[in-house]
Amino acid sequence: MSTELKNHTVEKIGGTTMSRLDELLDPLFKVSNPKYDRIFVVSAFGGITNLLLEHKKSGEAGVYAEFANETQEHGWMGALNRVDRAMREAHEKLLEHKGDRQEADDFVRDRIEGARNCLIDLHRLCSYGHFRLSTHMAETRELLSGLGEAHSAFVTALLLKRHGVNARFVDLSGWRDDRVMTLDERIADGLDSVDFATEMPIVTGYAQCAEGLMNKFDRGYSEVTFSQIAASTKAREAIIHKEFHLSSADPKLVGEDNVRKLGHTNYDVADQLSNMGMEAIHPTAAKALRQTEVPLRVTNAFEPEDPGTLIDDQEAEKGVAEIVCGLDVFALELFEQDMVGVKGYDAKTLDILTRHSLRIVSKTSNANTITHYVDAPLDSMRQVQSELTEIYPSSEVDVRQTAIVSVIGRDLRGLHVLERGLGCLREEGIDVISAHQTTRTVDAQFVVHRDDRDKCVKTLHDQFMGKGNASPKLVA
Repeated sequence: MSTELKNHTVEKIGGTTMSRLDELLDPLFKVSNPKYDRIFVVSAFGGITNLLLEHKKSGEAGVYAEFANETQEHGWMGALNRVDRAMREAHEKLLEHKGDRQEADDFVRDRIEGARNCLIDLHRLCSYGHFRLSTHMAETRELLSGLGEAHSAFVTALLLKRHGVNARFVDLSGWRDDRVMTLDERIADGLDSVDFATEMPIVTGYAQCAEGLMNKFDRGYSEVTFSQIAASTKAREAIIHKEFHLSSADPKLVGEDNVRKLGHTNYDVADQLSNMGMEAIHPTAAKALRQTEVPLRVTNAFEPEDPGTLIDDQEAEKGVAEIVCGLDVFALELFEQDMVGVKGYDAKTLDILTRHSLRIVSKTSNANTITHYVDAPLDSMRQVQSELTEIYPSSEVDVRQTAIVSVIGRDLRGLHVLERGLGCLREEGIDVISAHQTTRTVDAQFVVHRDDRDKCVKTLHDQFMGKGNASPKLVA
C-alpha cells in the first residue's frame, strides 16, 4: 500500500441502499468536503444478484439457474439480457453526465458479453462426452456473482468523481485475471497501490479467490469480503450502512411509537439474528471481526448524525431483552415408536437436510420424536419427507407450516421469558405449539401457527419492551 492506514474505517453499503446512491452523496460520502481514510465495500444494486443467480426468496431462476438446469433452450441468454437491461437502468438513474453514462454502458457491455462468450464456450465444450457441465457450475456461479458488484463499484466511483471525490474503483472480481490468490492475497493486491490519504477506494463486495467465496458463503460473500478487509487492515471500526436502524422489532408489526433502536449489543445477539434470517452480519464475517477485536457499527445511511448500533464482545450489565423477530419455517416431525435407545435417526435426518442444502433453524426431541424447524421451500421439504419415509417405513413423517418467534438479548437471565411469554400469548389467544430456551440464555423461541406469527411478535414485544418507548430517531 502506498500509504499506511491510520485510524481508518471500512464501510459496507447493501444492495437496496446502493440503489439510492444519489441520496447519499453528502450524508455518507461527504462530497462537499471529502473525508478520506475510508474504504467502501459495495454490494450489487438492488435486485441484480437475484437476476444473475436466482431470487433469494422466491427461487425464481436467474442466469445461473437457467444455465444450470437448462429449463429451456438458451433460456440463460434471455436471462442475461435481462441483467444487461437492469444494470443499464440502474446506472441511468444515478449518472446524469452523458460521458459517465457512456463509460458505464461500455463497462456493462464488456462484462455481459464476456460472460456470454464464456458460457457459450463452456456449453460447447460440455457437448463432448469427456466434459461434464456439472463439474464447472461452482466456477460459473463465481463468475456471474462478480458481475453485479463490479458494475456497482464502477458506477459508484464514476458518480463520486463527478462530484469532486478522488474515488478509485478497486475490482477484486478477478476479471480476466489468471492468477490464483487466496482472499487475503486478492485484497492486498487490490489495495496495494491505493493512497488512502488522498483516494477513496470503492471495492467490489465479491472477491475471486482460491477458497471460492460463493462455494463457502453463498449470498453472504460481500460481508465476508468486507469483514476480511477490516480485519486484515486493522480498521478502527467496521461499519454497515443500511436503510434502517437495527431495532427491537419491525415497526410495521409493533408500531413506530413502540420500536426502539438497539444502540449497543454484542456478537452473540448478531449470531441469533442471523439464525432467524435477520442478518446484521454474516456469522463468518462476524467471526473475523470478533477475533481481530474490530468493533462493528450498523447505521442508517440516511441519518448520518445518528451513531447507530455498536456490536462488540461486551456482555450486558443486566438481563435485557433487545429484539423480537419471527421467521416462517416448516416443522419436520419424525415419530418412531421404536426410536427409544436406538441411535441414527437424527443423523440420517441431518444427512438428508444437508444433502439438500436446507437450513435448520432449531430442533427439539423427546423419546420417540425428533422435530427439525427448517427454513426451506415446500417442494424441498416434501422431497425430504419422502426420503425419510423410505428409510424408516414404519415411522410417521409429517411436514407442516409453522413460524418461530424469538426473544433475543445479550442476557435474558432473571426475565422469566418463557413463563411471561407463554402467559401473554395465552391471554391473546395465540396457541403455542412449542417453546424452549437454551442454557445460554440469549434467546427464547416460541413455535406458533404461521398465521399467528405477526401477532405473536407484537404481543411479545409489548410484553418485554413495553409501549411508547420508541427511540426518537425511529419515529416517523
